[in-house]
Amino acid sequence: MRSRNGRLLPLSHPLVLSLYVPSTIFSFCQGMLMPVLPLYANSFGASYELVGLVLAGEGIGLLLGDVPAGMLLERLGKRTMLIGVLAVALAALLLAGAGSIGAVLGLRMVSGLGGALYNVSRHTYMSNSVATGQRGRAIAIYGGTFRLGKFAGPVVGGLIAEAFGLRAVFVVFGAGCLVALVFVARFIESAQLVAHRATRTHHAGLILTLRAHRRILAVAGAGQVFALVIRTGTGVIIPLYAAEVLGLEVGQIGLIVSLASAMDLVLFYPAGLVMDRWGRKYAIVPSFLIQAGGMALLPFTGSPIGLLLAAGLISFGNGLGSGSMLTVGSDLAPAESRGEFLGLWSLIGDIGITGGPLAIGGIAGALSLGAAAWVIAGSGLGAALIFAFLVPETLVRPAPVRESASPLPQVEHQQG
Repeated sequence: MRSRNGRLLPLSHPLVLSLYVPSTIFSFCQGMLMPVLPLYANSFGASYELVGLVLAGEGIGLLLGDVPAGMLLERLGKRTMLIGVLAVALAALLLAGAGSIGAVLGLRMVSGLGGALYNVSRHTYMSNSVATGQRGRAIAIYGGTFRLGKFAGPVVGGLIAEAFGLRAVFVVFGAGCLVALVFVARFIESAQLVAHRATRTHHAGLILTLRAHRRILAVAGAGQVFALVIRTGTGVIIPLYAAEVLGLEVGQIGLIVSLASAMDLVLFYPAGLVMDRWGRKYAIVPSFLIQAGGMALLPFTGSPIGLLLAAGLISFGNGLGSGSMLTVGSDLAPAESRGEFLGLWSLIGDIGITGGPLAIGGIAGALSLGAAAWVIAGSGLGAALIFAFLVPETLVRPAPVRESASPLPQVEHQQG
């Protein structure tokens, strides 16, 4: 939407209320669980391996839901998004009353299924709405909503848990998701979710999409798996290391996670500028090299300050890569089968989301948390090398155009 002088109005920009606000709420709720969920699973007397499985439960649900989400999106449109957010909210509310570790695992899987519907839908919405030359900034701002949630959510979650118990955090989580649902229902434009339906002469199909793009999905997908192993692994290993090795309380853990995330938070928009101006690799490769270095230092920390410094370095690297995997996926996705492609892209990435906690649980149980940290660091190094040498640059430079004065990207309005 535009003002009379042609300038974009930030608060009325189509992406603000439809995508950025509900994503911020959603991410804040997820951030609250970062210091709480590992301890909640551990409160049932579970082993490291079982704690890792519970923390991977959402990732398992995502794996199961990614491809169906891409297919459902072409049939249900906006309703796919609504069903996804509602499923996450209900799963969180039921977690507050879970009576066994098995119930916790099952509900986290349901949350993952709902998250898959929401994630693929909003990724498609973003890809359809924003021009390639502004995509890095648009998705980096979107990634910034996750960083904001990671910054504010953990300390709030820790305080709520200390004051009212671990279960109370899940009630707040569920309520927050219901608020996000209102924004999605009110402001998402259905046409932007299935923008190319009217121009298709036939349904591209999941199998056809997989065959046509199998090579790039395999290579870039492998890089994405390694990237998301270190990203999700960070959220698991830092709370466990703080509690089990340093003996910190949940409130202290939440504070450390939030303070470290401040570095992540301030870098999301510069990361988008780098991706749009110089190329995606200029953000991705340094991002994962720095994260790998920070993770490798984690086992050498013996105090809260040392842990904060290592976590801050990891967050700094993560901030440099804000929105990078989503941007690459959007760049690679063909317009005629975008939903199916992004469903496959999400499926590959969620292997990393699932693998991170499972790797930490298995290695920590067999060896130590320190050994798990080094394996996760190796995953970050692998991501940097794959994107540096095996994946082509995905930024396609259009003819020079005058940049918008607004920090928000302009939205492309599809025809038909």
